[in-house]
Amino acid sequence: MSARYDVIVVGGGPAGLAATYTLAGAGVSVVCIERGDWCGSKNMMGGMLFTHPTSKVVSDFAEKAPLERHVTRRDYWLCTGDSTMKATYESDDFNIEPYNAYTAFRSRFDKWLAGECRARGAHVITETLVEEVLTEGGRAVGVRTGRPEGDIEADVVILAEGVNTFLTEKLGLSPGMKPEYLALGVKEVLALPREKVEDRFNLEDTEGAAIEIVGEITGGLPGTGFIYTNRDTISIGIGVMLKDLVDNVGEAYTFLQRFKEQPQVRRLIAGASPREYAAHLIPEGGVHNMPQLCGNGVLVVGDAAGMVNAVHTEGANLALLSGKMAAETVIRCRDEGDYSAKALGRYCDALENSLIMKDLRQYQDIAPFLSSHKALFGLYPEVLSAAVKELFTVDSLSKADKQRLIFRLVRSQIPSRRMAKNLYDLWRAFS
Repeated sequence: MSARYDVIVVGGGPAGLAATYTLAGAGVSVVCIERGDWCGSKNMMGGMLFTHPTSKVVSDFAEKAPLERHVTRRDYWLCTGDSTMKATYESDDFNIEPYNAYTAFRSRFDKWLAGECRARGAHVITETLVEEVLTEGGRAVGVRTGRPEGDIEADVVILAEGVNTFLTEKLGLSPGMKPEYLALGVKEVLALPREKVEDRFNLEDTEGAAIEIVGEITGGLPGTGFIYTNRDTISIGIGVMLKDLVDNVGEAYTFLQRFKEQPQVRRLIAGASPREYAAHLIPEGGVHNMPQLCGNGVLVVGDAAGMVNAVHTEGANLALLSGKMAAETVIRCRDEGDYSAKALGRYCDALENSLIMKDLRQYQDIAPFLSSHKALFGLYPEVLSAAVKELFTVDSLSKADKQRLIFRLVRSQIPSRRMAKNLYDLWRAFS
């Protein structure tokens, strides 16, 4: 490892590796420093990678990367304690290459992408903690590591340190992630023979399914559950807003166990054996909790920048794109010999003109809305489930009588004025 590089990237996740890969491809001297045993060792995602944004970084990733299944079906479930209402979208268009999305493990994908960075000439250093960003005259000039070699100098430091933004905070670029904008995700990987995965989820060959679930699975707290199919495993997990979890003295793992015991979920995972368990904080504040992204000699990308679209459970694709944009900005500034905050500000301009900031601004009020409307995760699913059950139950009542009964049931639990206000608040949150 040299003591001098053009660029130092702190963090070996999707954002940091995308930046490293892009920089190395342009002949920039770059080192990526990861504190984990290997890139991906501290990442818990067992979810989806979308082809379009990922191919923007590595054009042939679909042929080379360690992927699980291509996703042909998206399911959305609304659950109560013992019932489930399901909406499914399945299309043969998603079964034609290039596929829209894949299930993947970040632990494998990140390790592979780090290897691609090395193949381009980048240095990727693991098991190394960056203790601080070195500055001179208010400008980042390198980092201090926990290695015996000590300090490393560079023209630019790209911070891709993830949700634990210690370095970003030390530089005064962020006041820190606020609990009300953080979710705690817990996930298990369950081993299940390939033929059982395909049989239970009605899949063929390398087809995959992604299921997202809301309702009583989170004990009335704002949150979601997910199930993703892999080749011979299932990724299952749940995410709950950290502040709500603390305020209600709850444990996320308890919710995961409750989720796994829900009848429809239990049947899908029956006989599966635990292979892996992980927990991870997820920044879901978007623009409300976003740090300053550009400084003199420094850029912030990925989770460290709060780039997670919680509504559509997208994080890795935003991280990849932000890392690439940061690298392209640095390449241009390198050609001009100017690494000031103003010059690096082109990164912020690129973000504003991209889907990243457009989506984050579109959904910026969703987290506060959900936290203040907890009935959406308890009362509403219960009432809707009871109404549908009554509608589908054939007994001595006429359909007209059933309609009146359902109407009275809904009105007794959710007054019309309250429902109208909730719908208006929902519209405002999405508009």
